[in-house]
Amino acid sequence: MNRKEVRSYVNQYCQLRDIQFAAYELYARKHNLTAKELFVLDIIWFARDGCLQSEICERLSATKQTISAIIKKFRKLGYLSLTESEADRRNKIIRFTEAGREYAQKIIPPAANAEIDAMAELDGKDIAQLIRLTIRFSSCMKKKFEEL
Repeated sequence: MNRKEVRSYVNQYCQLRDIQFAAYELYARKHNLTAKELFVLDIIWFARDGCLQSEICERLSATKQTISAIIKKFRKLGYLSLTESEADRRNKIIRFTEAGREYAQKIIPPAANAEIDAMAELDGKDIAQLIRLTIRFSSCMKKKFEEL
């Protein structure tokens, strides 16, 4: 396949990615959040024993400063607590407070259910292929951008 044809596919893929991201962004805005804030809440919600700020940074490919500002905002609202990690006292485990769990309960499970419902509209083979190809493409993208 020549580069012009591949460019066309890249454009189509980017438009699809943008549609997905816009869905998250619009949903986040309905709750007076940014998409990044929504994703942080999502990560903490599904981290049953809490998580480290470094784990959130890595998962979102975000800077420590960005995630720190989001955590600070939610702590100020009384939604998050930080406790020292027993393994390394320099690291803080981020967890929801009771108020934070009540707040996130109205936002994260509905979003997670929407993702599940959307994926469930595909058959099992299509889901497996989507995941397999997305993993492969993401790995290639990461590698190529690291080479720049």
